[in-house]
Amino acid sequence: MDIFDQLAEMPHAYIWLIFAAILGIGEIIIPGVFLIWIAAAAAITGILTFAIGLLPALQFGIFAVLSIAAVFLGRKWYLERGASVEDPLLNDRSARMIGQSVIVTQDVNAHEGRARVGDSEWPARGNSIKKGKSATIVDVKDGIIHIEVI
Repeated sequence: MDIFDQLAEMPHAYIWLIFAAILGIGEIIIPGVFLIWIAAAAAITGILTFAIGLLPALQFGIFAVLSIAAVFLGRKWYLERGASVEDPLLNDRSARMIGQSVIVTQDVNAHEGRARVGDSEWPARGNSIKKGKSATIVDVKDGIIHIEVI
């Protein structure tokens, strides 16, 4: 007897609950605040099937309606509570660099130059700044830092 035969003999409520558990585990492995809502719909479908013995077509219909409702309610909940970000520049590396101090590693002028930012060197532009001088990043555009001596 293979696994498909065993699933065919298993009560549908258990299949829905196993499906909900698999989706819940999937949410833990691949977090995205999406699978958990579908897992909730599968769990509710399993509980309803266990409690009142729904026909398979009705089970799928209830699951579809609950999935859509759960995703919309979950999205609303997430936008109200989870969308606030403590650091608005979290994923904007260029904007995070503005204000940092750098050391000029190659003389900088309006057309060329380089400066050390943290542990790497970046192309730099700015007013005439000699090698070894300290400067501050005032802008980042197209992968080039714009620096000034402040």
